[in-house]
Amino acid sequence: MIEQLMQLIQTESTETVINNPEVPNEYNESVMQEAGASVTTTLQNMLASGQAKEVMSLFKTAPDQVGSHPAAQQISGNFMSSIMEKFGLNSGAAGNIAGSLIPMVLGKLVGRTNDPNDSSMNIQDIFNGLSNNRTSGIDIGSIFSKFSGGLDKDGDGDVDLSDITSMFSGGSGSGGGILDQLKGMLGGRS
Repeated sequence: MIEQLMQLIQTESTETVINNPEVPNEYNESVMQEAGASVTTTLQNMLASGQAKEVMSLFKTAPDQVGSHPAAQQISGNFMSSIMEKFGLNSGAAGNIAGSLIPMVLGKLVGRTNDPNDSSMNIQDIFNGLSNNRTSGIDIGSIFSKFSGGLDKDGDGDVDLSDITSMFSGGSGSGGGILDQLKGMLGGRS
C-alpha cells in the first residue's frame, strides 16, 4: 500500500511540488515523502484512536468530494504543519501544496480502491498496510460492504437511529420494513 501511495504522490506532485518555485529543488523528494508519511501516519493514528468508522467513510466518499472529508482535512493540516516546520515553507505556500496535493492523491487512492476493474488497490490491503498486517485475519471487505450498504439504510455513512427506524418502517426503498414482513408472514395485511 505504501508503494502505491508513493507512486500516486510522485505522479501528482509535478505541478504542486516539483514545478513549484516556492519549494527549493533539493526538498522536492523530501516534501513528497512527507506527504506519504502524513497520509499513513494520520490514518494509522485515527485507527489507533478508535476512528475506524471515519477512515472507512473516507474510502466511501466520492473521489471528487474527498477534500472536504474530515480525515482528508486532518491529513492536509498535518502535512501543511510538517512542511512548514521541516522545510521552512511559509503558511501560504504550504497551504496551497497541502490543499492541492492531498485531496488529489486521496481522490485517486479512493477511486482506485473502489474501482472493480482495478485490482492494484483494495480496502483489505490498505487496512493491512495501516495496521502493520494486524487486520490480515479480518475480512475488511465484508465489514466495509456492511458498513456502506447493508445497515446504513439512509446512506449517510453511519448506522444510527434513523437507520434502525428505516428497518422497521420500510424506508429508503427497502420494499417494506420488518414489521411489514412480519405482518405478511402472519397473514396480516400490509
